[in-house]
Amino acid sequence: MRIHVAFAAPTRIWRQSLDVPVGTTAGQAVALSGFAREFPEFTDHLPAMGVYGERCDPGRVLHENDRVELYRPLVFDPLESRRRRAAHRR
Repeated sequence: MRIHVAFAAPTRIWRQSLDVPVGTTAGQAVALSGFAREFPEFTDHLPAMGVYGERCDPGRVLHENDRVELYRPLVFDPLESRRRRAAHRR
């Protein structure tokens, strides 16, 4: 079956399409995609992941044409950013 793995790096979009056996999990797909080789800073821990914007764990079984998305850690806490903007406006 055909699946896709995507990661939005700060400077570019990284995508891989893979043909994998039925029953492949999201974690296995990421390992097969070469993500760790391309982004060595994530070799000791995988970033959060999801399928089509719905967060999932690495054990989720994939279906035909699923897109596994890897999410970067947030640089700023959105709630804290809103507080600072509101304080600045006062």
